[in-house]
Amino acid sequence: MFAENKLTEDMAEIQAFLRAERAKSLTEAEWRFRMRGYGYNLRRTDAGVEVARLPQNQLVGIFAI
Repeated sequence: MFAENKLTEDMAEIQAFLRAERAKSLTEAEWRFRMRGYGYNLRRTDAGVEVARLPQNQLVGIFAI
């Protein structure tokens, strides 16, 4: 998916992108909204944040953020 305006499948790049965007957001709701704009769906779980690609909602991974 897109991270830093380039197509990537690298989990480390996606996680770094998620952290950088979270730092820019005031609330978690705003962060989730911003990520939907980039094509990611975020869902909070007990293990961390579940990241899925849109529109298929295909699971990418679970990150502890």
